[in-house]
Amino acid sequence: MNTQLIITAVVILAVIGAIAALVLAIASKIFAVPVDEKAEKIRECLPGANCGACGYSGCDGYASALSKGETDNTALCNPGGNEAAKAISEILGVEAGEVKPMAAVVLCRGFKSNAVEKLIYDGYMSCRMAAQVFGGPKECIYGCLGYGDCLNACEYGAISICNGVARINPAACKACKMCVKTCPKNLIEMMPLEEVKAAVICKNHDKGATTRKECTAGCIGCMKCVKACPAEAITIDRFCAKVDYDKCAGCGECHSVCPVGAIDLVDIRRM
Repeated sequence: MNTQLIITAVVILAVIGAIAALVLAIASKIFAVPVDEKAEKIRECLPGANCGACGYSGCDGYASALSKGETDNTALCNPGGNEAAKAISEILGVEAGEVKPMAAVVLCRGFKSNAVEKLIYDGYMSCRMAAQVFGGPKECIYGCLGYGDCLNACEYGAISICNGVARINPAACKACKMCVKTCPKNLIEMMPLEEVKAAVICKNHDKGATTRKECTAGCIGCMKCVKACPAEAITIDRFCAKVDYDKCAGCGECHSVCPVGAIDLVDIRRM
C-alpha cells in the first residue's frame, strides 16, 4: 500500500513538473526580449568604464542609443578614445568622429603652506564627510580638502594627494569625469590637451579682502586679468575669475598681471 502511494505521488509530481516546464517554455517565448545584436557589437568596442562621460547611463546606454539611431556621434567615449570611435563607425557604416583629448585638472592651490586652517578635523577621512563640518578644516570653504574622494573614484590611478591638495596626472587621465562628479567642492574641471591654456587655479567666491585672509594663492577678483586678455576669454563670476578655454589663446597676459599668481599657463601634456 505504501509503495503504491509513493509511486502515485512521484507520478503526480512528475506531471506537475512537466506542465510547469511547458508553461515556462511558452512564457519564455512570449515574453522574450529581442537581442539587439548591433548594440552588443558596439558594446564590445567600449571600455566598460560605465562612467557616463558620454552623456548616457553607461556603456550599455550609449551602445543602445547608437544602435537605435538616437545618436550618430561615435566620439562620445573619452576613455575609449579614437580607437573606440573608429571601431564603432565601422559597425554603423558612418564616418568616425574625433575624440577631443581632454584631461581633468584640480582648480585649487590650497596647499598647507598657503591655506589657513580653522579647525582640526578628526573624523572619517572623506572630503564629503569633512565638508559637513563647517565646510571643512580650511578657512577657505571652497578649497580642496585633500582626503581623496576623487582618488578613490579614479579607476586609472591618475590622482594623488600632494601637500593636502589633489593632483591629476594627465598622462594617466582618461577623461571619464568620475572625479568631477565625486568632488564635493566642484573643483575639478576638464581641460583640452592639445595646446596651452590659461587656468584660474582657484574657485574662491569670497570678496578679495576675505580671500587674502583665507589663502595666499586665492583669486581676489581684481579684474586685471579681464582687462589684460586680448581674446576676451576671462570673466568674473562672484569675485573669482574664470577662463573660457574655447576663446583662450594661451598668450599669457593674464598670468603676467595676476597679483596673487592665481592664474597659470597650463600645458597639461607636460604636468
